[in-house]
Amino acid sequence: MLSVAGSDPTAGAGLQADLKSIHALGGYAATAVTAVTVQNTHGVTQVAPLAGELVAAQMRAVLADLPVQAIKLGMLGDGAVTNAVADVLNDYADIPLVADTVMRGGGGVNGDALLADAAVSLFKQRIAPRAALITPNIPETERLIGQSPRNEAQMAGAARALCEQLGCGAALITGGHLPGEMVMDLLYHAGQVRVFHAPRLPDAHGFHGTGCALASACAVGLARGEAMEEAVSHAIGFVREAIVHAYNLGGGQWLLNHKAG
Repeated sequence: MLSVAGSDPTAGAGLQADLKSIHALGGYAATAVTAVTVQNTHGVTQVAPLAGELVAAQMRAVLADLPVQAIKLGMLGDGAVTNAVADVLNDYADIPLVADTVMRGGGGVNGDALLADAAVSLFKQRIAPRAALITPNIPETERLIGQSPRNEAQMAGAARALCEQLGCGAALITGGHLPGEMVMDLLYHAGQVRVFHAPRLPDAHGFHGTGCALASACAVGLARGEAMEEAVSHAIGFVREAIVHAYNLGGGQWLLNHKAG
């Protein structure tokens, strides 16, 4: 596995969360750092993207040497990194790609933008068509295609639109932002819709790095040869257990217990 993402000093999200998730599921994770962030459980205060050439060089060094069976993509940060990553991905089109559409950091009161507007356009044009799966939440779905689904029918339509408009193989919209006693995630793949329902867990404090863990777990499943629906189902279960046993260590969002997943 190769994780391409930003670094989080709390180890709750980003590369560190990817490493823990992949390891917990029995995989081996190599990494390429896209950015250094300053953040904690309260939010993100600084982001410093690396040079695109350096990110690409990290990726190529790993891909030329290790038998990578899936790539998980996280925070890109800016257009230069996005373009550089896309160039590398074009040379490894046979490796399944799971793209976590990281656009904002968790826990911050001001939104903590992690992907510039220009980079969003490049993601849509150059990354999404290469992805076997993208995993946006509701706000990210709105930023990608201008739709903010509020129910199952709207989520199904939005997931289909993501695939048709962006060219990705599958779209998993996570519905944790929607109100209600049940949490709904929806997968659109090969013309079919699969809905995953689960009782909402207490989340007044929020949880840090859930999207990173989910996308990493999906990538592990695909690397093992699991079908898309099976990989997603296993990943959702993994993240739920990590949430159930989360750590209350800081003053903001709780940190996932990846070992419990």
